[in-house]
Amino acid sequence: MPAILEGFYLGQETGVGVADILFGDYNPAGKLTISFPRSVGQLPLYYNRKPTARRGYLFANKEPLFPFGFGLSYTTFAYSNLKISPEKVSATGEARVSVTVTNSGKRAGDEVVQLYIRDLVSSVTRPVKELKGFQRIRLQPGETMTVSLSITPVRLAFWNIDMKFAVEPGDFLIMVGPNSQDLQTVTLSVT
Repeated sequence: MPAILEGFYLGQETGVGVADILFGDYNPAGKLTISFPRSVGQLPLYYNRKPTARRGYLFANKEPLFPFGFGLSYTTFAYSNLKISPEKVSATGEARVSVTVTNSGKRAGDEVVQLYIRDLVSSVTRPVKELKGFQRIRLQPGETMTVSLSITPVRLAFWNIDMKFAVEPGDFLIMVGPNSQDLQTVTLSVT
């Protein structure tokens, strides 16, 4: 079969909404709130897993069929020029990450720019990435926009080994993209 439509918990206007999308009257821009596994051998499957949590079977693809944050549209978007300023901050400092997003398709559409962060070395085991922010934008065909997201101490903090919500010094990977897999990366150093 060429397609499967998964509806989850839909309401009374489902038929109208689905018809608008399938006939191209509306350009969808929703993103998945879960990861879809390739097989039951991948379960449980989380984008924000611990570093050793996804070993997989011998010769099996460990990547999900559709990653957390994935979404389809009748247009396409290109990400480029990821920058962070400043590259070093104190534990109470703030940085801004910016990325250029271009509607490279032929229809107007919405995109959800997603910000993920990973603490590379910490007092407790941390996830390989965590969604820490996002911004929805609307672009006409060929239009380009620079999206800027702030990285505050709250976005870097976690419950440390002493059970204190704190920012630990070190390097953080700052990742931006359309979903939890297709990401561009820069490094932020916290002193």
